[in-house]
Amino acid sequence: MGILVGGGPAPGINGVIGAAAIEAVNNGLVVLGFYDGFSHLAGEKFDPHRDAVELTIKEMSRIHFDGGSILRTSRTNLLDASKLKTSTKVQPDLTKVSRVLTNFRSLGLTHLLTIGGDDTALSARFIAEAADGIRVVHVPKTIDNDLPLPEDVPTFGYSTARQLGADIVANLMEDSRSTRRWYIVVTMGRNAGFLALGIGKAAGATLTIIPEEFPDSTTVTGIADIIEGAMLKRRTMGRPDGVAVLAEGLAYKLGDRQELSRLLGRDVPVDAAGHPRLAEVPLGRLLKDELAQRFAARGDSISVVSHTLGYELRCARPSTSDLDYTRDLGHGGVRLLLDPSRELPSGMMVTLQAGDLVPVSFESMIDPITNRTRIRQVDLGSYSYSVARAYMIRLEKADFELPETLAALAAEARMEPQAFRQRYEKVVESAPPLRVSGQPTA
Repeated sequence: MGILVGGGPAPGINGVIGAAAIEAVNNGLVVLGFYDGFSHLAGEKFDPHRDAVELTIKEMSRIHFDGGSILRTSRTNLLDASKLKTSTKVQPDLTKVSRVLTNFRSLGLTHLLTIGGDDTALSARFIAEAADGIRVVHVPKTIDNDLPLPEDVPTFGYSTARQLGADIVANLMEDSRSTRRWYIVVTMGRNAGFLALGIGKAAGATLTIIPEEFPDSTTVTGIADIIEGAMLKRRTMGRPDGVAVLAEGLAYKLGDRQELSRLLGRDVPVDAAGHPRLAEVPLGRLLKDELAQRFAARGDSISVVSHTLGYELRCARPSTSDLDYTRDLGHGGVRLLLDPSRELPSGMMVTLQAGDLVPVSFESMIDPITNRTRIRQVDLGSYSYSVARAYMIRLEKADFELPETLAALAAEARMEPQAFRQRYEKVVESAPPLRVSGQPTA
């Protein structure tokens, strides 16, 4: 059996590697760990003595406590990069897939366990589709929590990243109160706002803004309107301080790569999977500058600090929750690979649902428009999201319906109430209806 890790680091990777290797060895398999994901396997100079290592129980028994990945990781994937500009549907790079399979067969590999996010799951699917006699299982890993799992099932790494992120934001909240300033904290979350919302909700940040709030697109001005409205409302409460948490994926809502390049006045590079590199888009700085200019234009001032919260979360020592969870996932992945009792697909993702081991076929995870792995997003109609919104300070519909509230807000903005309404009411949207299902119990 082979094990490899793709994508960015996440707390708990070593827990999956250790649990899977131990269970596989106990079932008579030789286990090989491949360094740096698919990068060497898909290259022309793969050397098993240099690029792979046998994983034994003795070496695996205590690695689960450590952050990072003993096998390292890379973003090398098996999609055909040359087709990204001409087709909305991604396709496998047949040369790379062939090299990987040739290397697997030379080693006598019959089972593969991949650990990663949506792009690694995509590459694992390409292997499963092309392989004959090699079973593949994927373990869902990402602090973004955006793989297509059931709503209440997290990806591993998310819990630890949320915990550490909430601790950091709590410290910034106290700094904000002590220094009477605002922080704009941008967290990771390329396509979904789970991490930003989880951190903001757990810490009790002033407000959190996520990409799901903008089904189509928005602008720097539109996002700044929401934050500025929160700042003004907070001032009417006697507080000049606050912390706004934003998901980095909001940058995608500003336009495509060409639009982002126009906004920044320079080219925005893409990563190995064809995604614009959000680390190159200084969302926090753009908003900080915009807000400072707005307050200065009306003869006012505000102190704003932008802070990016991301890389420091990815290699943290896993929490007990992720320690527990990754042991289940590693063991479960091997059980699915070896299960002779039922008809299982040759390629699948391992999940734990209601305490049971449940395989999810790669085929069911396909986005039919892009051929990529489907992405899960925050449900704005969920009870969990409604609770998060209930504790945020941001302009709401009621603020424009009560004359005394509207007057107070307008005074802070140094505007007449009607002018304030015309300027800011557009940022207020009715909160999604709260869904309540099921019947009350006795």
